[in-house]
Amino acid sequence: MTSLTVGRLARKFGLSRSTLLYYDAIGLLSSAGHVQGEYRLYGLAEEERLEQICRYRRAGIPLQEIKKILEAPETGLRDVLERRLTELNREVRELLDQQRVIAGLLQNPQLVQQSGAMTRELWTDLLAHSGFSEEDMHRWHCSFERKDPDKHRLFLQHLHISADEIESIRQWALSPWKT
Repeated sequence: MTSLTVGRLARKFGLSRSTLLYYDAIGLLSSAGHVQGEYRLYGLAEEERLEQICRYRRAGIPLQEIKKILEAPETGLRDVLERRLTELNREVRELLDQQRVIAGLLQNPQLVQQSGAMTRELWTDLLAHSGFSEEDMHRWHCSFERKDPDKHRLFLQHLHISADEIESIRQWALSPWKT
């Protein structure tokens, strides 16, 4: 079995030595043992645990939540991940709103399009170039609104559409098509 010192394990994962010592102090990652001179040694099991810790950290999960997951993965993992995904969705919406406000303050809504974000204009152009008529788009919105109104609203928010316009589109989707 290969053992790594705290410094070598930290370098292997691109972390600082002090990070691993902190993980040890809070009970998140303990060494497999010590050798002369009080060197902490980490084995394969600790390496695998650290890999999991790093994966959860990349997902933005707080250390205390990671500790709970690792101690009882069958009970808490799904709830923690779903909660984090909900937080991320909220943060993305807030960032999109900030992006829209900044573009408005600069009096240049095209800046949102230049950011690479999908906008209403880009979406409708894409549908039109795919052969969608106005009636096809109406049917698409109708179907989306009836099937999952919350996801339809979220989708429209991701297109940088204002709250008033979103409400108008949702009402339009519920109305019969008029030629």
